[in-house]
Amino acid sequence: MHNYSNYGVLMMNLGTPDGSEASDVRRYLREFLSDSRVVDVNPLIWQPLLNLVILPFRSPKVAKVYQQVWMDEGSPLLVLSNRLKNNVKKALSDKAGHTVPVELAMTYGNPSVESAAKALREQGVNNIIVIPMYPQFSSTTTAAAYDRVMLSLKKCPHWPSLQLLHDYADHPMYIKALANSIRDQWDKQGERRHLVLSYHGIPKRYVTNGDPYARRCEKTSQLVAEELELGDHEWTHVYQSRFGREEWLKPYADATLKALPSMGIKKINVISPAFSIDCIETLEEVTLELGDEFKDNGGLAFDYIPALNDTPDHVALYVNLIEKNTQQWS
Repeated sequence: MHNYSNYGVLMMNLGTPDGSEASDVRRYLREFLSDSRVVDVNPLIWQPLLNLVILPFRSPKVAKVYQQVWMDEGSPLLVLSNRLKNNVKKALSDKAGHTVPVELAMTYGNPSVESAAKALREQGVNNIIVIPMYPQFSSTTTAAAYDRVMLSLKKCPHWPSLQLLHDYADHPMYIKALANSIRDQWDKQGERRHLVLSYHGIPKRYVTNGDPYARRCEKTSQLVAEELELGDHEWTHVYQSRFGREEWLKPYADATLKALPSMGIKKINVISPAFSIDCIETLEEVTLELGDEFKDNGGLAFDYIPALNDTPDHVALYVNLIEKNTQQWS
């Protein structure tokens, strides 16, 4: 039996504006798009472009998107991340017989890493496992979360010992959780459909320079297809959320979904395995934009399969990841 009390868990997601107004979105996007992990253009060129062109133009547009998906309790990413965190904490604490400290932080925006680390310190935690909530490692997401943790410790005289989770792209419980959610959707709609696995894209150059992200995404898709016993013609792997002019990872989601109906594939399900929690990229970009493009080009049925969010399968996966990676402290 583990003795849990001598470690705490820091779950980290990307971030979200504090509100759905253009000013909230602008503040958030400025922090996010100023990170050299996310955009590695020379700041002397990038910052004027960001502040004078991109933020004034994009903030109001992105704010409209947030307003469409905003929940009563706030931003979907924050609300659903918190629900998962609370369920993970309860499951760990129930198993341990006492409270296991679990906190949530965002790489950009709130709750900050400093506030989460302070909460862990106040609960007497000296050992922290950091869980970036990205199933597939990328320097643009996972490593950016690590950077943010290290930055938060810069002024801290007393460092905890840290365990940094790399990723879980091929973890059997993750693959089974995805497969279960796909089967549930098929049962609900009364038919199996062509499965599109859509991942957040990154510039191709990052992968050429050694980022393992594309390889990790392909691994997830392959394992899910095997778990569901799908033939090669029954599933498609794509990348979404392209931004700017340079080449990003292919195949592109929008171009692929436009083409599928002409190939005789008129009914699809889309799942976005790179997102542990639903957010504007899944709730708006996939569900509305990609859905419309598919239907406008002759598609008949399009249904999005939600992220794992706070489902029991997802909670069990996180509990397993935490237990396996904290044995040195038990």
